[in-house]
Amino acid sequence: MDAIPQFEHTPLEGIPELARDARRTFLSHKTRPIEYRLVQLRKLYWGLKDNEGILAEALKKDIGKPPYETQLMEVGMCENDILYACKNLDKWTKDQKPEDVPLIHMSFRPRIRKDPLGCVLIIGTYNFPIQLCIMPLIGAIAAGCTAVLKPSESAPHTAACMEHIIKTYLDQDAYKIVQGAVAEASSLLDQKWDKIFYTGGDKVGRIVAKRAAETLTPYVLELGGINPAIVTRHADPHLAARRLLWAKLVNAGQVCVSQNYVLVDREILPLFVAELERALKEFHPDGVRKSKDYGRIIDARQFQRLKHMLDETRGRILLGGTMDEEDLFFEPTVVQVEDVKDSLIVEESFGPLIPLLPIDGLDEAIRLANEIHDTPLGVYAFGSKAETTRILNETRSGGISINDAFAHVSVPTLPFGGVGASGQGAYHGRESFEAFTHRRAVASTPSWVEKLIAVRYPPYAGKLKQVELLSGKPNFDRDGRVRLGVLGWVKHVLLSRNLLFTVLGE
Repeated sequence: MDAIPQFEHTPLEGIPELARDARRTFLSHKTRPIEYRLVQLRKLYWGLKDNEGILAEALKKDIGKPPYETQLMEVGMCENDILYACKNLDKWTKDQKPEDVPLIHMSFRPRIRKDPLGCVLIIGTYNFPIQLCIMPLIGAIAAGCTAVLKPSESAPHTAACMEHIIKTYLDQDAYKIVQGAVAEASSLLDQKWDKIFYTGGDKVGRIVAKRAAETLTPYVLELGGINPAIVTRHADPHLAARRLLWAKLVNAGQVCVSQNYVLVDREILPLFVAELERALKEFHPDGVRKSKDYGRIIDARQFQRLKHMLDETRGRILLGGTMDEEDLFFEPTVVQVEDVKDSLIVEESFGPLIPLLPIDGLDEAIRLANEIHDTPLGVYAFGSKAETTRILNETRSGGISINDAFAHVSVPTLPFGGVGASGQGAYHGRESFEAFTHRRAVASTPSWVEKLIAVRYPPYAGKLKQVELLSGKPNFDRDGRVRLGVLGWVKHVLLSRNLLFTVLGE
């Protein structure tokens, strides 16, 4: 690819046939062989590798993304995921033995088979337009599915580059791309799919879920969330400030897993703000506006949304606040707020707004975090081990990073996904393969066991006692207390704390 291709909408009238063609290819069993999947993954790898420069240029045009972030969090992340899938695919696809099979069922030779789900739809979004389209596609290819990809029209240069890569490097019968906006997405949702993978906001996520429910289609929803960071009085304010500020500078804060607000213990608030200012000067010594390492807001609509949130706040701006709509530049802006109903708290900013809400202790922090959004995509806990353990135990989220900002997302073998209102399902690494795989239960009963299983056939008279002999027995009474038996009690006594310490001479 010598230059960025032109973005063109896919003709609406051609979308149904395109989807049917992808389904026909799956039903031909072409994508099932492991070697076929590996070849497609390898070709996709080289499609990305060969076009790294042009992809960086496209992302710069679309969202002002620095080339370093493109390589680290977009192209390089996908390339590494492909290499990991290629290395492990043979292991992932092997039949799995179920655990704790009763003796009587061993003769059925039970196993779990890893079957591809079928023909899938992947709908991406604009903030990480390569990563959030290609990483699910890697999972679909690895699982043996066919796929239709719908990139975000808000990042048209990147979408056009991905179309070129998919059409040039991958099997056109099995992997297709649709370009467009609402009309094209709606037409795609009208088609029959075996799974839908959607990344984006919760409003469209609800539409996807409703449309999928009409045909009983399973789905993965990777949504956002009003993610809290909690900085306790025992946290290191220098580290907390650096790490949380970095999270808001990446992609100009347009990251679904970055913190939406920071609950800071009032005792260390002044020091925390001073450390934020210090880190900002260190990261961008010539100022953020002049920095080549800071992106831009995706478009004027999102810029105005962020500006409106800042205009409506009742908080006090401590750092930043400048902006330029013509350049789509929005400075990282730290605001001290005093109310959980503030405009900067109640809505996901998805931008470089950093509201600080002072709190008086960890109890209040946990209560407010659960009150504002009880199932965010991420939680970020800074404090002592006892404090961060409490936060881990007393909050819910898709993931959590302790003493860091969304570090868990960077671990390629950890599942990434939401919970509750922040999403359903997970991917990355093996989880991407599992997201598009059906765990099919298989039993193969040989003829020689016929006499052993004859107890299941009528007439049933006199067979109940035989069945009862094969049934399990509880080791607990009606009050839920465990009956240990003689050997169990001996073990319990020997291992009891007082007797053990006596034996040890303490």
